[in-house]
Amino acid sequence: MSRRDKRPLAKSGAPGDRPRRERSKGARPDRNPPYGDRKADARVSGRRAPQPEKVAAEPPLLPAKVQTVVVTADENNMRVDRFLEARFPGLSFSHIQRIVRKGELRVNGKRADSKDRLAEGQSVRIPPLKLDAPRAVGQLSEAGSKTLAALKDMTLFEDADVMVLNKPAGLAVQGGSGTTRHVDQMLEVMRDARGQKPRLVHRLDKETAGCLLIAKTRFAATALTGSFRHRSARKIYWALVAGVPKPKQGRISTYLAREESEEDTIMRIAAHGDEGASHAVTYYAVVETSAQKLAWVSLKPVTGRTHQLRAHMAHIGHAIVGDPKYFNKENWELPGGLQNRLHLLARRIVIPHPRGGVIDVTAPLPPHMLQSWNLLGLEADRFDPIENAPEE
Repeated sequence: MSRRDKRPLAKSGAPGDRPRRERSKGARPDRNPPYGDRKADARVSGRRAPQPEKVAAEPPLLPAKVQTVVVTADENNMRVDRFLEARFPGLSFSHIQRIVRKGELRVNGKRADSKDRLAEGQSVRIPPLKLDAPRAVGQLSEAGSKTLAALKDMTLFEDADVMVLNKPAGLAVQGGSGTTRHVDQMLEVMRDARGQKPRLVHRLDKETAGCLLIAKTRFAATALTGSFRHRSARKIYWALVAGVPKPKQGRISTYLAREESEEDTIMRIAAHGDEGASHAVTYYAVVETSAQKLAWVSLKPVTGRTHQLRAHMAHIGHAIVGDPKYFNKENWELPGGLQNRLHLLARRIVIPHPRGGVIDVTAPLPPHMLQSWNLLGLEADRFDPIENAPEE
């Protein structure tokens, strides 16, 4: 159920490591439009975007009583929590989790989990909802001001519709058991007078650093969520792995299923047809090696399954260094000077901008990975062979 094709990945572009912090001039009229014009000045927009206030409609009224809605074609395969976020912008993550946990939301008459996938035509029972109380704009506490400053320090790109944050390793994206500080909670300080706050449109694991996309408007949230659902978004990750994968470029195709125990939850390699199993595809390419003991690999996930890259690299025998869940190599010693932390970076995200053009943003190596790169003599500005890997 897994295969690594030995066909080489196409090379492209000029070498270099110039961060892309802004929108490019727009998509090129070629066969790979999501990547835009690599020679374009990333700080210049091809045309002036209209002000969102003139385009975005007023947010829908939240239901004051129980209502039943039908899943549309555009909402097919959408997770329950993201379905609610898209239908009712401004609804807090904690409120969504609460109504799902209590069984107040039902799909075709049955209880649903927030991570369940919906299908077109299904009937969803939605209980009465409410937004968090709006606050007056500009009235932030000292702690709130510090949180806002922290978000600004993380920002790689921002305009009226979109933010891309450089999420540090160790900061959770959403709340969970024992988690008190996370990105979704931090975004509360950006809630406006109408009760709307920036919304997450994808997730990263807590220990994964790098590009995290945030929608600042309902209009942008709908467009960006659609781009992820239709696989118009391109993501590139960097990792440091044990050993050197052979062949040095290839494709990993498996089914993954969630396996839960009292102590942990992991994704296991599954068979087609297993309960809860989803197909997952990853392209990988070795960029540079260190004494045949370690390899810097670039990864391009085609699908977006939980822990996909971590499970896939462990599956082919080259687990990501510092991974507490999937690193299973016996008698393997961490080279001196390297920190025992997950060496995985969401390096780059390329996605159509909701108002035209392309968002193309690159994140730098986080401190613990930069330290490893320096100690191992890896050159972070080397040509990345993954960029033109296939998209399927």
